[in-house]
Amino acid sequence: MKKLTISALTLCIFLHACNTPSSQNEQSDTTAVSKQQPAGEFVPMLQGDTKAGFTQLNGKADYKVEDGILIGTSKLGEPNSFLATDKTYGNFILEYEVMVDTAMNSGVQIRSHAMPQDTTLTTKNSEGKDVQRKYDKGRVYGYQVEIDPSPRAYSGGIYDEARRGWLADLSNNKAARNAFKNGEWNQYKVEAKGDTLRTWINGVPAAEVVDTVDASGFIAFQVHATDKPAPMQVMWRNIRIEELE
Repeated sequence: MKKLTISALTLCIFLHACNTPSSQNEQSDTTAVSKQQPAGEFVPMLQGDTKAGFTQLNGKADYKVEDGILIGTSKLGEPNSFLATDKTYGNFILEYEVMVDTAMNSGVQIRSHAMPQDTTLTTKNSEGKDVQRKYDKGRVYGYQVEIDPSPRAYSGGIYDEARRGWLADLSNNKAARNAFKNGEWNQYKVEAKGDTLRTWINGVPAAEVVDTVDASGFIAFQVHATDKPAPMQVMWRNIRIEELE
C-alpha cells in the first residue's frame, strides 16, 4: 500500500476561508450527527430506490436509483457532478461496489465540502509553487477515491479534488493497478480514521495517506465532466458505511 504524509501548514489559509458548511449541509458537528447510528454497525446508505438523504452539487449529470443500484449518467457540457450526502462523516469504513464505462473517469468523495462563495486563493501546485486558483460557489473539493478504468489504472488512488491534486497515485503499486477489473463489479473499501486514509480494491491494499487537512465532511458520488456526446454511466451498489468512534 502506497503511503504519503502531507503537511497541512501550506493550506491553513485555505481551510479558514473555505472549510465552512455548504448551504446543502448546515450540520457540521460529526459527533452530533453520529448519534443517529451506533458505532460498529454497517448500515446501507441508499434508502430504497430514492435519493433521499442526498443533494446534487456542482453539475447536472443524471442520477437515479434502480433496484438498489445508484446510476450516474454523464451529460455533455456539464462540469463534474456530485451526489452528496446531507450528513457529514468523520471516522468510518465505507464499502461499495462499482462498475464504470471504460471511457469514463469517476470517483467517490470523502470528508469533502462545497465552496460557500466564489473564492480566489493562493495554494501550492504539484511542483510546490504558489498559484492562484478561482473557485465558484458550490464547487466541491476534498479527498476523492479514484475510479480509473483507463490504462493508467489508478483506481483506489487518493486525489484531492479542486485543491492539491494527487496525494497518492498507484504508480508504484502494480498489484493494486491490476486489481481493478474493467467490465466487472469491483469492491472498494475505504477507511478514514483520525489523520489516516486507506483504500483497498477487491481486497488488495491500494493507497494510504496521512493528512491533517480535513477531519470530516460529506461523502459524494462523482460523474465526471465529459467532451463526448454519447452518455456514459458509472454504477454503484451495496453502498454501506460503518461509523467509527
